[in-house]
Amino acid sequence: MSKSAQNAIKKDGDLRWLETIVQQVNSLRFGVVEIVVRDSQVTRIEKIERHRLDKPTTEIRPNRNE
Repeated sequence: MSKSAQNAIKKDGDLRWLETIVQQVNSLRFGVVEIVVRDSQVTRIEKIERHRLDKPTTEIRPNRNE
């Protein structure tokens, strides 16, 4: 953990936001966890999850010669 993160924890005295961030990151395979801070306080944690879809092995294309 970085020194600035440790200082934020000591200043805030509340680990709930840090635990939430860890849970959100651990639940992702692909995506983003965004932390919004206002007046040195974590005010919002957002998770955007991405799902990758495999390409089909054979593509169906219309016959352009018809």
